[in-house]
Amino acid sequence: MNSKYLVGCAVLLVLLCSFVQHRNLNQAPTNLTISEGLTNPLGFYDSSPTFSWKLPVGTESQSAYSIVVASSPELLPNHPDLWNSGKVNNDQTLFVNYKGKKLSSRQKVYWQVKFWDNKGKASNWSERTHFELGLLSNKDWKGNWISVSPTQLNEFTRKKSVLFRPQYMRKKLNVDSNVKKARLYITARGVFEAYINGLKVGTDVMTPGWTPTNKNISTLTYDVTDMIKKGDNTLSAVLAEGWNSGRIYLRRDAEKKDAPFLLCQLEIQTTKGTQTIVTDKTWKVTLNGPIREANIYDGETYNANFDLGNWKNNNYDDSEWSQVVEEQLSESVLLLPKRYQTVKNKEIIPVKTITEPIAGKPIFNFGQNNVGVPLIKVPMKKGDTLTVRFAEMLNTDGTMYTGNYRGAKSTDYYIAAKDGMIEWKPTFTFHGYQYIELSGFDSKAKPQKDWVTAIVQYSDFNLNGNFTSSHTKLNQLQSNITWGLKGNFFDIPTDCPQRDERLGWTGDAQVIAPTSLFFADMYAFWASYLQSMRMEQLPDGAIPHVIPNALGTESSSGWGDACVIIPWEIYFRTGDKRILEDNYDMMNKWLGYYASKSKGNIVTMMAFGDWLQPYTIPKDNPKMTRRGDTPGDFVSTAYYARAVELTMKSAQVLGKNEDVNRLKELHQAIKKAFDAKYFDANGRTTTKIETQTQYLLALDFGLLSKEKSLKAIDHLVRIIADCDNHLRTGFLGTPILPFVLDNMGQSDLMYSILFKESYPSWFYSINQGATTMWERWDSYTLKDGFHKDGMNSFNHYAYGAIGHWMYERIAGIKPIAAGYKEIEISPMPGLPLTSASATYDSPYGKVGSSWKLENNQFYLDVVIPSQVTATLIIPADTNKDLISNGVIFKNNQMIQLIKKTANAYYLKAKPGIYQFKSTYFKPQ
Repeated sequence: MNSKYLVGCAVLLVLLCSFVQHRNLNQAPTNLTISEGLTNPLGFYDSSPTFSWKLPVGTESQSAYSIVVASSPELLPNHPDLWNSGKVNNDQTLFVNYKGKKLSSRQKVYWQVKFWDNKGKASNWSERTHFELGLLSNKDWKGNWISVSPTQLNEFTRKKSVLFRPQYMRKKLNVDSNVKKARLYITARGVFEAYINGLKVGTDVMTPGWTPTNKNISTLTYDVTDMIKKGDNTLSAVLAEGWNSGRIYLRRDAEKKDAPFLLCQLEIQTTKGTQTIVTDKTWKVTLNGPIREANIYDGETYNANFDLGNWKNNNYDDSEWSQVVEEQLSESVLLLPKRYQTVKNKEIIPVKTITEPIAGKPIFNFGQNNVGVPLIKVPMKKGDTLTVRFAEMLNTDGTMYTGNYRGAKSTDYYIAAKDGMIEWKPTFTFHGYQYIELSGFDSKAKPQKDWVTAIVQYSDFNLNGNFTSSHTKLNQLQSNITWGLKGNFFDIPTDCPQRDERLGWTGDAQVIAPTSLFFADMYAFWASYLQSMRMEQLPDGAIPHVIPNALGTESSSGWGDACVIIPWEIYFRTGDKRILEDNYDMMNKWLGYYASKSKGNIVTMMAFGDWLQPYTIPKDNPKMTRRGDTPGDFVSTAYYARAVELTMKSAQVLGKNEDVNRLKELHQAIKKAFDAKYFDANGRTTTKIETQTQYLLALDFGLLSKEKSLKAIDHLVRIIADCDNHLRTGFLGTPILPFVLDNMGQSDLMYSILFKESYPSWFYSINQGATTMWERWDSYTLKDGFHKDGMNSFNHYAYGAIGHWMYERIAGIKPIAAGYKEIEISPMPGLPLTSASATYDSPYGKVGSSWKLENNQFYLDVVIPSQVTATLIIPADTNKDLISNGVIFKNNQMIQLIKKTANAYYLKAKPGIYQFKSTYFKPQ
């Protein structure tokens, strides 16, 4: 029996046992979260949260709930002093609005919930859970920004801009009595690590992350109660340039005014009262620490000869350190608690192999392209410099290929202060790589695998879903998608993590959003990205190419549409209306920008087009060739219609009926203009070059009449056949290709495209050795080497959007109503697959679908969580019996037959675990 199917069955069996075990027990709600799915957050950003919970396994549905909220756990559940919802008669378990007393900065809040099931039986109260608010307003901050004096910034980088050496800062303090509670509120214009009495505060890296720092800066809150002691203490920090002050793509010339600054506020409650320590002129600073340079693109230099000794602790002589300079807080730059997961050290990868194509320069291969920093443990001689180089790929002679890093030096250095084994990892940079080359270590030592370990870093989200199948390369594709997401969710959704770019490109973000939301709990991550997008939206409604904006005032269709597409995708997959409320104005401003660029509802604006479409017709300008053959006005007009449609749907959800009517009329007008301009009566495009993406956009966005759509389908199939059933799509066409073909009844054609081994295809890069998604279908080939264009990222997630279709159609878990309140389980067998399975932790609970095809028998195991109804579409020869949970299927209280066709049973099922067996129908 297939091992992948057995893995899927094992997961479902665990869920089944749990379901049976807990059926009919009077349990309490579980998985209590607030707002974007956060559990017991510290330094929370929102004084008007929402509450969510899940029903215990075995409960069919909820008929009522009650929420109690209090300022102390002892007051719950009987004496809540902040809010008592009373018994509320509805089935809502997601995003219930807080309606109690006003909450304020620093406040810690406790809450519980209970529910009544569909039979009116009350549950027990849930466990108490809590959240604590951060500093919600600039007025809560008592100190000032601090930094080294500009007079000390007299060095310059190789790019001829001011060199910002990392700053080492410290502050002595005395606590007069025993500590009851202590909180450190902290942030930086730059990146920092903080310490109390020599110990690092928190486990985050590259904090506070990247936001539009001229508009808002994220702040962090840490519980440091156990780190502070009565008597003398030392609060210290290292501050580096990060995204704020460093070279970021086109922003190259740093000036003294761009120097990194630190802001912190340590609040200590003691048995005698409250002490507050802030950043001010009493702090001391030096630039003479061991981290000599730290840059996101270029790497880090550490000189152990500059070791400062016991500088993080008490009794350290800092008399030769300088006094910091202060800068007052600006009211125009909002200090807002970080609303999403920080970047952390998430995984460890050991070295897989060592090669040495150049003597004295061994290359360590981790077997997996990843993002983060290495932990180095090597023998060195005093005064020698260890050089640590990074690469995603190797040249044919086995040496490091770094051409695709472009202007990013991406090299770390360690200068030894004595003989012996050193242990070190960089602090204020990150790299995208699979290979590391070392040189400058003790020449008498033989390289060992344990000299280097990859510390994988990404935003601290939890995985939501998984997918596996009977096909090795499809599973590798799933792995590549997963690693592409890990590598590029580094505080913002980057396009790539290795070269001199690493920007939050909006086009890449909007195409990957649905896949990412299945993969992990990305709601808070995307909500923060959208908050930055709202702040960066230009006065005319344009959305910059990248968020945070580092590229100026241009905007592109298909890219700027992230402001509409991502909020809608989040709403549809979580059920939270607030994401639409927060972004509705931005959506409408974006439509206004479209309108300003349109004439007769045909849009002429800047467009990246179907970016990196393969086999484009050569153009005079190579950069224009990257945009594909689908005309820019075609793409722009199609996306204008799509943006209007999704804004209209958002207006419907929000009850904005006047807007719905207005947008409905506009949508029809755009469709009419699009249909008339770009397609003839036979459903064929009228443009000079016929592309797959033209038909895909028109069909997926529903822009043609029904009659023309049917004809356009034939043309799409024809031009795909002309390419020997290969795709010819780029960043915009590829994500919608499988859904269009599937909806056309061309699933076999989609399987043919998906399982292609030759260029261009998903498996083609796998055959060339890919362990992540690539920017181009042929960034590297075993035959021809690296693509001649220097734009060759080997970790670029856009083409990983195929995961969306893999989860929803191959495995068969598809949301039908917002938040997975209604789902469709409709797995799609197809050669060469014989099994596939997926589980997904939906807002209502775990959903599972696992199928296999064996000896013409189709087996399907399904898990449907509480509060959810499902339509099951089971492939079958319906002239034969359907077996359900071991017996011939008959309608019952839990599951009903809706209809059957020649090749499928359609069932409606309530929450539960189901096992089916059918005779597989083979279409002729």
